[in-house]
Amino acid sequence: MDDERSRELAEQFAPVYYFDAFEKWFPTDPRPYESEADGDPVVDGFDALEGYTEQFREAEAPPNPTVFYRVVTYKDSTLAAVQYWWYAAFDQFSVNFHWHDWEVTQVFVDIESGEPKLFVASSHSRRVPNNEFLGPETTQVPRVLPELGSHSGGLSVNDIRDQFSRSPIEDTIADVTNDALEDVVGEIPAAYGLPRDEGFRLPYVVPELGGEPIYEHEDLQAIDRAALIDETLTVRSFDELAEPPEDLPRRETGQLFAFDPEDAKSEGEVDVTYELTPTAELEHITAFTGPQLSFEFAIPEAGEDLVSDHITTTKVPWNQPRYDNPADDISDPAHRQELADEYEAIGDPAPVNRLVAAVRQVETDDDAPEDEGVKTSDSSTEKAVLAESDPVAVPTFAGIAVVEDLPAGEHRLTVNGAGEAPYSERVEVTEEPGTDLAGVNGEIALPPSNVAVKLEVNADGTDATLENLAVEDDFGGRLYESRMDGSEAVYVHRGGAYTTEVRDADGAPGAFRVNPAADAEERVRIEKPQTGKASLADFVSTIGEETALSVDAVTDVALDEVGDPVGGITGGSGDGESTETGDGDRSSPTPTETDSGGDGDLISETTGRQTAGVTGLLRALKAVTSAADNAAQQAEAGDRSGANRSLETALQRLEEVSGRLADARGDIEEPIARAVERRTEQAQRRTEQALSTEKL
Repeated sequence: MDDERSRELAEQFAPVYYFDAFEKWFPTDPRPYESEADGDPVVDGFDALEGYTEQFREAEAPPNPTVFYRVVTYKDSTLAAVQYWWYAAFDQFSVNFHWHDWEVTQVFVDIESGEPKLFVASSHSRRVPNNEFLGPETTQVPRVLPELGSHSGGLSVNDIRDQFSRSPIEDTIADVTNDALEDVVGEIPAAYGLPRDEGFRLPYVVPELGGEPIYEHEDLQAIDRAALIDETLTVRSFDELAEPPEDLPRRETGQLFAFDPEDAKSEGEVDVTYELTPTAELEHITAFTGPQLSFEFAIPEAGEDLVSDHITTTKVPWNQPRYDNPADDISDPAHRQELADEYEAIGDPAPVNRLVAAVRQVETDDDAPEDEGVKTSDSSTEKAVLAESDPVAVPTFAGIAVVEDLPAGEHRLTVNGAGEAPYSERVEVTEEPGTDLAGVNGEIALPPSNVAVKLEVNADGTDATLENLAVEDDFGGRLYESRMDGSEAVYVHRGGAYTTEVRDADGAPGAFRVNPAADAEERVRIEKPQTGKASLADFVSTIGEETALSVDAVTDVALDEVGDPVGGITGGSGDGESTETGDGDRSSPTPTETDSGGDGDLISETTGRQTAGVTGLLRALKAVTSAADNAAQQAEAGDRSGANRSLETALQRLEEVSGRLADARGDIEEPIARAVERRTEQAQRRTEQALSTEKL
């Protein structure tokens, strides 16, 4: 295609850009900042940032507003791609920051009919799905909403011109046609979108160089704090906040850039008219340079947390695959397939794999007793996600973490959020294309930093190789699950009551009870966790005693004065005095019913009148504890059959607890009743595990 026709196409579809009101770095021409390094023409990051900032201040307007275009045609095809590249002197974001920034929007167009086929606005990296729209109206030019600081391109094709709509709103269409992520909450289109336009808070981080903010660097004299993203949107680091920020300003549209104000009349008043220049005029530049800037990820570890530096750099556009093959930038397989079906020059899409999880926040559950239960809820802030083994860092969008095209195998996935405890797990990406879920059934949960407690599992000295770790709360269910590699750590909410499970290389489980609020420490450590019957039986005893004490604390019935368990434990001694029955079970004297009052209350010599349901519940819980204690002792002594008999007895007593709870429900607080119910279910499950586990 000749230069004149290329220019016509570039002008026809030249985008209109709606920038954020807080934006600092707009489309400009990098050539004024060009210098020479080892005989090659380069653009130095210090020169570009200093020069751009000084020019902006002097002119009180964005200097040299320029968008660069390139038209790529396909051999023996009527399809072409019009690329619009623009350069910013700096990138400041949550996940990354770097000198220089190149962004691109592409319009795939049939040059015979003049009909646009597909808009593609590129996101942060190839690991995050782009914002794409298939089949736009023929009269429409792309409206692009660059993300504040990072400049990732949001699309706007519906009637709400300066706002991104992920889904249809009333009579308007959605701004993307990307396929849906059906494996997570709702059917969210797999497109990065524009988080600040979707009600999500996105705290920005101050970039540092040599451990100090870049505005304090001696070689950046023109750069002060005001030269960066506004302080109301910024934190020095994610870990300086005690909880996620709630007061970040929402997105507002600032300056409107257009190539031809006449073409943009319907868009509103144009603030800046930009130049259209062929990218060929820049291709002599060999590199965009600058000292490396990095974002620090906190990674939970037993002992001190690790810190991983994620380094980002900028490549020149003309060295990127999509520069010569624009279809390489189409991230939605259905969109590429649509073009491939119509144009032979476009090959079929390559298989795509996705690692996906919804990232939620942990908070206390009002249905639970105080400090004894949590739940998860939607988060209002976006997070930073690092696939360490690649390494790739991406932001979440709409509360969803999506990392595409990771190589098959094990990866360590780390999630950091402002004012939230860090999260890390080992995940397996399968060979087959499709979606792999991270977290627990596709959900990752982070507690706020000010209520987070580090749960450490110290595997040193354990007699088995531990391979899996899971943590679940009585009310919130399973919150964490990951493969283990030696000692591990996970942050939990102080207001929960947790069961920690480990599994060894042979599949044998072990379980341990953790109540952070009771310990009131910043960390809780499980030392030398064991697996097998003894571990599980000991857990059942612990949770039985914990449950009995919870009931005791909210009733007039004294646990110590409740009669001993009814029906004994085979092959061992229990708590308190007991009598042997003919079949070897131990039993305690049973309080007798009284006709006084006719309410079924029980009388014992030590406690006087008691509520029958509460007394029965406490006695049943004591029986569970006694049976489980015996099972643990017998397993440790190598008595498999004795341990199994005691576990069977514990299972019977747990069934009795359920019945007694129904009788006592009106006499204890409902949160306690719900806790008893959930802990009984947990104890039953662990007892059944112990019975089926071969390992003692």
